[in-house]
Amino acid sequence: MKKQQNLDHGAWDAVTAGAVQIVNRDHLKSRIERGDRLRVKLGLDPTKPDIHLGHTVQLRTLRRYQQHGHQAVLIIGDWTARIGDPSGQNVTRPQLTKEEVTAAATTYLDQAWKILDEGETEVRLQSEWFDKMHLENVVQLTSRYTVARMLAREDFAKRTKDGRPVGMHELLYPLLQAYDSVAVKSDLELGGTDQTFNLLVGRDIQEAYGQPPQDIQTMPLLEGLDGVQKMSKSLDNYIGIDEPPAVIYRKAMSVPDQLIARYLQLVTDIPPDQLAAEERALQQGENPRDVKQRLAERLVRQFHPNAAPSEYRGESGGFVTAGPTTVEVAAGPRSIAQLFLDAGLVTSKSEARRLAGQKGLTVNGQVVNSAEDKVEPTEGMVLQRGLHRVARLRVR
Repeated sequence: MKKQQNLDHGAWDAVTAGAVQIVNRDHLKSRIERGDRLRVKLGLDPTKPDIHLGHTVQLRTLRRYQQHGHQAVLIIGDWTARIGDPSGQNVTRPQLTKEEVTAAATTYLDQAWKILDEGETEVRLQSEWFDKMHLENVVQLTSRYTVARMLAREDFAKRTKDGRPVGMHELLYPLLQAYDSVAVKSDLELGGTDQTFNLLVGRDIQEAYGQPPQDIQTMPLLEGLDGVQKMSKSLDNYIGIDEPPAVIYRKAMSVPDQLIARYLQLVTDIPPDQLAAEERALQQGENPRDVKQRLAERLVRQFHPNAAPSEYRGESGGFVTAGPTTVEVAAGPRSIAQLFLDAGLVTSKSEARRLAGQKGLTVNGQVVNSAEDKVEPTEGMVLQRGLHRVARLRVR
């Protein structure tokens, strides 16, 4: 049985640190300050098994609420993950099978306990309520929201304007996420800024089902190691929390200088006074590499507390480096997309085309502008995807 933690009435600044937007701010603040124990909801879609630092921004916020005595409610989206969140998507996402989602959810939770207190977290699967729903219940749910309001959503509106399809199943996604709030009687929902629309739908659906509308707290999206795009495994600009210490350290040392303070604030346990000191150090001209090294060490200690420095730092004190992997490919010309596929750096030619469009592929240090261009592999040619996946070719 979970023990109830003591509530901290003065926790407002701690639990809202870094928030971008709080909907019904005064209401939330008054509840915290008078000592209400809130049910704080965070929904996660286990579309892939690994958690990276971008995911931890919201998980760490949930942990802060947990530390200050509130009930953390972690929703595993074993239904919504099968649809795929359309937030920010220009095309319909591929749907996942139940088996794929279940497998991802298992490893996802194992990694989540590196941040959350497992014994104090209420874990709920959407299948608890959606598996029991009849068609009548689904029709009732859809009747609580209008098509016009749904299509006003930015990504849906843009796709409709451009003549790109919006699947009927995608319109269900915000409603299913919203119904989660009804099912668990959420007082506050956390999410990234890309989730704002979905979270607001949750407020409307709660009211439609006779519940008080939840408050909302959105957190920033963490830029990846390229310094531009949101951290993502598909863009290979991520730091995974379950990666080996040496990999976390090496990747952290490649964080762009302008993002060092942001990473320290959003994804480490650094106290506010030490964060201020690191920001002053950067402003006063300290070598960013020295501050970055302290960032890297903090991240390793958070996720691998028992790792010895020798596991992730070289004898000179620098990070452990790894050269490109040698990959054997057949001789003969082919498209760059096919070459990256043959080298094992992408899982499909369409993925290569997408990454090329995002300037995420290079050949011998030159950015690939079109994955359809023809190229003939040569001995020693170097292919690179993102910052850390590199292959040196051996031609047979």
